[in-house]
Amino acid sequence: MNNTFLAIDIGSSNITAVIAKHDLENNINILGTGIQRSSGINKGLIINIEEASKAIKDAVSVAKRTTTELIDTTVVSISGSYSKSIRSSGSVNVPNGLITETEINQVMQMALYNATIVPEYEVVHVVPIFFKVDDSVEVDNPLNMNGSRLEVSVYIVTAKRTALTNIKSALKTSGIEVVKFVLDSYASALAVLDDQQKKFGAVVINLGSTTTEFVYFKGNSIIFNGFIPVGSNHITNDLSVMLHTPPTAAEKIKLEYGSLLRNYSPNNELGVTKVKIPRIGDEESISEVALDYIQTIIHARVEEVLGLVKNKLKKSGHLDNTGSGIVITGGMSYLDGIKKLAEKIYEGIPISVSNPKNIKNGFMSFDEANMATIVGLLFYSLGANKSYQLDSSKKLVKPLKKDRIMEPKISVVENTSEKQVMQNRKEEVQIKDNSTILTPLIRDKKKGVSKFWNKVSEWF
Repeated sequence: MNNTFLAIDIGSSNITAVIAKHDLENNINILGTGIQRSSGINKGLIINIEEASKAIKDAVSVAKRTTTELIDTTVVSISGSYSKSIRSSGSVNVPNGLITETEINQVMQMALYNATIVPEYEVVHVVPIFFKVDDSVEVDNPLNMNGSRLEVSVYIVTAKRTALTNIKSALKTSGIEVVKFVLDSYASALAVLDDQQKKFGAVVINLGSTTTEFVYFKGNSIIFNGFIPVGSNHITNDLSVMLHTPPTAAEKIKLEYGSLLRNYSPNNELGVTKVKIPRIGDEESISEVALDYIQTIIHARVEEVLGLVKNKLKKSGHLDNTGSGIVITGGMSYLDGIKKLAEKIYEGIPISVSNPKNIKNGFMSFDEANMATIVGLLFYSLGANKSYQLDSSKKLVKPLKKDRIMEPKISVVENTSEKQVMQNRKEEVQIKDNSTILTPLIRDKKKGVSKFWNKVSEWF
């Protein structure tokens, strides 16, 4: 059997394609990679099939340049924006008294059969929360156990059929006909969580460019997942609108001065209190804006995103059950001070900011926060989830039987790394010295921020 697979992360910012192969020791060998700017995709949805098809085809073509291996399986990420999740359960008799993969498959299929699936939705994942053998205690893996009855409780992820059909249509231009779909947030959890975090339960928040995906993961299963159509690009939009500057200039300001911690008051360590920016519609006209004000705009949007996630987790009843705390990843996690802000919002819950597990290769670095989904797809393809489950084709996925998968290190992004990350992407922005200091905003008054945010909300 050919163990070569293609993983495609269809993001709103970039489309990443990776061709990889399992070796005899169940490690992942990268054979080719390709990244293209996304086109025809917005907030996780394909809005222009022709443009999306071209971007996907270009990414896959680049990945194929360095290998002649035939692809056996293709896995593709899907956004939580068009997904629905439900719980179900099933039970079967064990005729021979010994539980085999046949009984495990049967009980999973029974749980799926018992579920009420909305007609216009298709199954993406059927993940067991726990098994029971003869009404005993909950078990993770019942294989080879003795019993007369096997029960399972499952978490089922479904996705809108039209959205999946659009992805399949976009993939056809690359000659890809058969695919397996994987929920974005599920992949992110596989990429950043270690065994201890999974055991005690953790929430993974993936802060992307136009979306925020989050999942509560415990044991080997998804317990809850959610989606918010807001991401780091909305910070750029806020800056553009509030400062009356073109989006390109707003993006430069965000990358260079985006911070929730820096002191931009007079006589600060950086020696900078304001920035010159072009005016929208008249880019030759330059205006001056206090960096203190820019910081307030960024703070308001990030606080909103983290607050919305908190509200959904609280409503689900899982916020207080995160034994290992909350793990933040994704491109926005590089924002200086995001960990401290999250600690204030999620009072008493441990917060960490993590990169995905690193996979050594000669093509690209996977040790970056925006690579969480693609790394998760690679681990999903390997079977590193360590539990039996049904995939999007409703076939039984078997976990690794050998515990010989490589142990890649997890890199933690500290707040102090923001400067180094942003320096790599540094753009020229003119700075005004302190001779004429603009009056900074008073940020400690809650009413001021609230009034400002109401104004922003009216425009979106």
